[in-house]
Amino acid sequence: MNKMNPKTITKTIIGIKPYYIFFVLLVFIGMSIFALRANNQHMGILREKVFAADQKGIGVEESLNNLRAYVNSHMNTSLSSGPNSVYPPIQLKYTYQRLASAEQAKTSNSNIYHDAQIYCQGQDSTSFYGRNRIPCIESYIQSHGLKSVVVPTGLYEFDFISPSWSPDIAGWSLVISSFLFCILAIDIGYWLRNKKNKKSK
Repeated sequence: MNKMNPKTITKTIIGIKPYYIFFVLLVFIGMSIFALRANNQHMGILREKVFAADQKGIGVEESLNNLRAYVNSHMNTSLSSGPNSVYPPIQLKYTYQRLASAEQAKTSNSNIYHDAQIYCQGQDSTSFYGRNRIPCIESYIQSHGLKSVVVPTGLYEFDFISPSWSPDIAGWSLVISSFLFCILAIDIGYWLRNKKNKKSK
């Protein structure tokens, strides 16, 4: 049994007519385009599921993790801000509203004003309606009051970056397309040189 060596492989490659290789190359290019488009479409479906979960307030973390895992393992699915982008691509509007409402509720449920009245009355019980009472209450609220906490953007804004290459149909079809393009270039070069040699004879 004869082993395949580089010379034998080269002769086999250059023996194939260029238009055969070109046809196969077109097939794999088309396959890669459709696969990349399918990756992007599926990412869009998962993104809509995130927005739907955000609106309902149920399964937000699970749907977000599914989207992150898919984007991180498939080409042409990036959800990143980019240099010219103003907003992150994933903004959980309803999650933000719920978090902001919770922080606002903490502030509004405070008994700080009632506590201020009791404190200031103890400081100057003889002048309940006096001019010293209001500055005392204002000072107490400023020093003891609950400030509204800003909700960190990391809790409701996300962006994900897809890999430059992924081992899926899109990735492998691009690899094969690149390989076929190189073979086609070599084959065309051989045929042109061979044709030139025939003319020179």
